[in-house]
Amino acid sequence: MSMVDVSGKEVVFRKARARARMELPRELLARVAAGEMTGPKGPVFQTAVLAGTMAAKDTGRLIPYCHPLAIERCEIRIIPGEEALTIEAEVAAHARTGVEMEALAAVAVAALAVYDMCKGQADRIVVREIKLLEKSKSSG
Repeated sequence: MSMVDVSGKEVVFRKARARARMELPRELLARVAAGEMTGPKGPVFQTAVLAGTMAAKDTGRLIPYCHPLAIERCEIRIIPGEEALTIEAEVAAHARTGVEMEALAAVAVAALAVYDMCKGQADRIVVREIKLLEKSKSSG
């Protein structure tokens, strides 16, 4: 077992988008969306964005054989809906390998942060559908 050799690849601009979906009870979702869920750990959305950003930056340390990358952009959005939260991340870098693992790590850890901050308020919190939406590369 070893890390994939990317030394022969050209450094190009790479981008990836990922999404996670979280189901929360409606009353809890409404409180979180309204910004009413602030406790000792801070505001839910801001803490989740911070956690997701840190995960994107540390993906190479978290996943064996994943290349450490110098992330140039990590944007995380949390979109409340009527029955679920959608967490989306877009990650970009100039690199020899893709940034899809960083985007997936960002949404997964952001969702875990929301779960952690809300778990004392409800039993029926479910993280679903962590998936890659798009990945691309270009020489620009």
